[in-house]
Amino acid sequence: MSHTPFARSLLALALLAAGAAQAQSSLTLFGLADIGINNVTGQNGANTRLSSGVMEGSRWGMRGSEDMGGGYKAVFVLESRVELDTGSTNNRPASGNQVPDRLRFTTAQLGLPASPLLQGAIDNVSAGLGAQIGVNHIENNLFDRQAFIGLVTPVGAILMGRQYTPGYELFYIYDAMKTESSLSAAQIATLPPAIDIRRSNTLAYRVQKNGFTGTLSVALGEDADSTSDSRYLGANFYYDGAGWGAGAAYATNNNRDGETALRNVVAGAYADVGPGRLSFLYASAKDDNPDAAVLIRNQLAPSPLPAAAKLLIGNAFEEALRQDARLLHLGYRIQSGPHQITVAYNHFHDKLRDEADTQSYGAVYTYAFSKRTDVNLVMTQFRNEALAQAAPGGNGFFGGVTSEGGRDARNVAVALRHRF
Repeated sequence: MSHTPFARSLLALALLAAGAAQAQSSLTLFGLADIGINNVTGQNGANTRLSSGVMEGSRWGMRGSEDMGGGYKAVFVLESRVELDTGSTNNRPASGNQVPDRLRFTTAQLGLPASPLLQGAIDNVSAGLGAQIGVNHIENNLFDRQAFIGLVTPVGAILMGRQYTPGYELFYIYDAMKTESSLSAAQIATLPPAIDIRRSNTLAYRVQKNGFTGTLSVALGEDADSTSDSRYLGANFYYDGAGWGAGAAYATNNNRDGETALRNVVAGAYADVGPGRLSFLYASAKDDNPDAAVLIRNQLAPSPLPAAAKLLIGNAFEEALRQDARLLHLGYRIQSGPHQITVAYNHFHDKLRDEADTQSYGAVYTYAFSKRTDVNLVMTQFRNEALAQAAPGGNGFFGGVTSEGGRDARNVAVALRHRF
């Protein structure tokens, strides 16, 4: 099967390949249309929907390059999402604005006196978080998937704009599902997100030679008061060889107050074993100062609530949003002519909360009608422990949460995908 648009949209990867034949200049319109019938059990709301982005998020975009000679090239990518089921640029999970039970509190749980005013303030915070859950791009930016320009030189590429992060790139490489469908490892680590997928205002330096690739990225916070507020730093290094590959990535970002927030370590490997490819992925996520908690405190600050009440409410949500987790993935993919079968097992271990782990496993079958068009059958089971509420989504949409903690969920989907 041909490379997915995720890989092809990272135009700089191909342009760095030594000896690649390039036209003097080029401009390409590209995209992907992915839609299918998606059934998810265990949630509030409709179980069966027509969903865009079952395997990959539907999108369209433009990419181009100019060969300036001497090993120098100018490149750019502009990429926008589109929802085939509605024609819009956004979607919502089937669970809507529902937040996990651990993000809902009563005054009694927080040691506060029973009061409609206090309970209303707590509920408003939960509702504010729920309004943002699963929204693909709150700011409604046209090219929210990618928007960057770069200069490729004999000693590497410099890329500037909205780009994928180095850590998420390794998810794509070492996840046997290539982040596709509800069987992807990333699907059980989404609330709060355990890894940054893309960052705006990114300056990246990338080198690629003899199978080795390395990227160093910094996303500028561009805060009026400090350049360290909301800043992201990330790097990866990996080797893609004949029949095997391995790599690692590290990332850290600051919250809007400049405090160290989400940190990630990602490592993975693959090897051709028997008739297919065996893949392994490990990722850690640690966040002691979640950005959402800072936003909550800022929202509470002007309210007429007693200072002690605002402190207790802010602390409760901060504790619920903190992360210290490990994610493990093991998958195997077999390709035979137009047939492709992938099986995988994923385990998300929450080190901060007992009985909050999620496991997922299943299989995905793909039949390729051609290099551009295929049909896909997805079957994924989610196993949630008592406090866990993960629900299956897709590459192009957030799965949301189950109706209650400890409830399992199952996904069966049939999707048609076309690349252009």
